[in-house]
Amino acid sequence: MNSSARHSTQVVFVSCIAALLSGCFSVAAAEPDQPRQRIRDLGIVIGSFQPGPLNAITDVVGVKVGHTTLISGEGKLIPGQGPVRTGVTVVMPRDDVWHKKVPAGFFVLNGTGEMTGLSWVAESGFLEYPIALTNTLNIPRVANAVMSWMIKQYPAIGIEDDTLTPVIAECDDGRLNDIQGRHVSEQDVIAALDNVSAGPVKEGTIGAGTGMVSYGFKGGIGTASRKLSEEEGGYTVGVLVNANHGRRPELVIAGVPVGKLYEQPSPAQQQSQALSPGQSEGSIIVIIATDAPLDSRQLTRLAKRAALGLARTGSTARHSSGDFILAFSTANVIPHYPKEPTYTLTHLADSHINSLITATVEATEEAILNALTMATSVTGRDNHRIEAINLIRLKRLLWPSQR
Repeated sequence: MNSSARHSTQVVFVSCIAALLSGCFSVAAAEPDQPRQRIRDLGIVIGSFQPGPLNAITDVVGVKVGHTTLISGEGKLIPGQGPVRTGVTVVMPRDDVWHKKVPAGFFVLNGTGEMTGLSWVAESGFLEYPIALTNTLNIPRVANAVMSWMIKQYPAIGIEDDTLTPVIAECDDGRLNDIQGRHVSEQDVIAALDNVSAGPVKEGTIGAGTGMVSYGFKGGIGTASRKLSEEEGGYTVGVLVNANHGRRPELVIAGVPVGKLYEQPSPAQQQSQALSPGQSEGSIIVIIATDAPLDSRQLTRLAKRAALGLARTGSTARHSSGDFILAFSTANVIPHYPKEPTYTLTHLADSHINSLITATVEATEEAILNALTMATSVTGRDNHRIEAINLIRLKRLLWPSQR
């Protein structure tokens, strides 16, 4: 072998090792076919309010996010074995949320899916544990893991203390993943919980978003935030989504019918995206955090408005789409066992909530678009391949003069 050939071989070898170390993604599994960018970095500004420093749900002080991503195997589906394209994402409302509960509310736009624990949120008006997102058939295992983690943190649970009904939300990743395998283990969930961070949130093909498909493109995790002016209270609203919803012709970005204008998928791509009879069409989970002092009723109102942000991207909440929205506020602390019969909460007047409503709509819309622009193309089970939206083509559709 000559020196030039030897050098080329070394470069390829080092590049492969680097790719493996950067996330253990095989070339066939998750392909960064072009540098991914968030929607705002592409020059597309959504709405009128400014984002927070990170433009993420973690701009709400105290909120943390963690992921565990599972990618392994290629080729033909062997139920229970793989290929695996799945994971778990957790949102921690605040440290010690068991003893320092957060007010919470929710809205179910379309109920073809599941978010566990909502009956207790509706009854109590608060949230007292981390939220976990995963795939449909993994709900029981993830719930069991959250319970195990909580019991380790609070050993009195179920003995001298209350029991718990954790909030676990699902989307169907069966188009790319061996969903029957329920590959998210208790250890995977605990790892995500133990490694939550208040910093930048990884988006796209990550955690619970690993196997998700949105508007016919690769979907997944997206996040965004809005910061109100001091005159409007200076409050922050942050949103995190797991986007697995919509059909390509529906997609709208910044008012442009991108889905209709975008090149139609090839016959092979159409086949890989086709749904078998009885298969879920998709879902979206939306988690809203704010530091505004809102009660459960007001947070439910915010959750409803997130549906407008979803609609701005083109969704019509189709029959078999599960669209679940949960909102919480970190402004007040609801004590676990109050020593006194009363305690004080700060409450924002409804007449001052309009800016928060607008901020929620904008952040939800942008979080969904970030999920699309940050996701990478993925080849999953039975060699089904879902392409990430082409960012060069997207910019040309939005700014035809640049063609």
